[in-house]
Amino acid sequence: MTASKALSTEQLINELQTRGVRLEDAGHGAPSRRGGAGPSDHKALSIDGRVVMIPVHTAGADQSPYSLGTAGDDGGAALSREGREIARLAFTPTPRFYDLRTDDGVPYSHIATLHGKDVLATTVLQTCIRYNNRKVSCQFCAIEQSLKEGRTIAHKTPAQLAEVARAAVALDGVKHMVMTTGTPNLRDRGARILCDSAAAVTTAVDLPIQAQCEPPDDPAWFRRLRDSGVASLGMHLEIATPALREKIMPSKASVSLEQYMDAFAEAVAVFGRGQVSTYLLAGLGDTPETTLALCRRLIDLGVYPFVVPFVPISGTPLANHPSPSSAHMASILKPLAGMLRDGDLRSRDIKAGCGRCGACSSLSTFEDASDQVPADLESLS
Repeated sequence: MTASKALSTEQLINELQTRGVRLEDAGHGAPSRRGGAGPSDHKALSIDGRVVMIPVHTAGADQSPYSLGTAGDDGGAALSREGREIARLAFTPTPRFYDLRTDDGVPYSHIATLHGKDVLATTVLQTCIRYNNRKVSCQFCAIEQSLKEGRTIAHKTPAQLAEVARAAVALDGVKHMVMTTGTPNLRDRGARILCDSAAAVTTAVDLPIQAQCEPPDDPAWFRRLRDSGVASLGMHLEIATPALREKIMPSKASVSLEQYMDAFAEAVAVFGRGQVSTYLLAGLGDTPETTLALCRRLIDLGVYPFVVPFVPISGTPLANHPSPSSAHMASILKPLAGMLRDGDLRSRDIKAGCGRCGACSSLSTFEDASDQVPADLESLS
């Protein structure tokens, strides 16, 4: 569906991801997600052929000036701002593999879900050693919410993951897969579980996989992950400023920024430039300058910095923390897109994972816009 005539695609996506959307027909299209890991309290919508995740279940979305009407026969719906239609968006259909169950009765959607357009996502271990102690847990995390509400299972076995992945490729054209995990210990930090899971999936189906975990204690795990079939790796910093890291994620911050940088260098040596990435949550207190300075260091190492707007999840300590403004995000994403271009890192070149999917941020659309501006002209703007 077409974007607003008044706003470019990247501007519109940025606006919707920071301000959210009020839905007149919340039941249409693929089910929205509440709680759990990954993009939560969102719904997948298509804008100019790009599937993006838009907040719909947050306090900010309830107050958003944007509303999406009832879908027509073509799946499209009118996006309005304060009552005036500005664009046409489309709901994404429910994946066909969601209709299936394992032999022992577990719905496939409890094992893995479709994120964005064509990425299968799973949280292999839906528990974390930190989660139940809010004094040390990540204050934005909702990993166990979906488990407590019966919408997933605690541990997805390698066989279950292989079965669902095979079906998702065959029925819904899935092109890559994300495997994340709660942190089970302070040694391998989930790498062993991810190795077993990736080996099972890649044996069953040809599907590039991104694994996501904290830096393991032994860098040998990077090679083990690669040898198990993992094509790219995510290790998520979330926040750039050390004091903010200690305040918002006290236990995870015990792995310092410099330890992460050492781990990134070790991982790039194994997976290659552009195949290691990190999540950065904008809007939790880092200044744009601080975020961009860290992104420069990451790009120089060959790490793709996937910057996304912070979206508060209901039921977490930061449920009432505001999302960043679209202007704040643009002040990061526009220069970052130029930095990525100059560093020859592109989301489209990532083999698998969140950066390649791009649905949780407008960064890839800013990349596209940056590619259209010659470097000599941009320097004069």
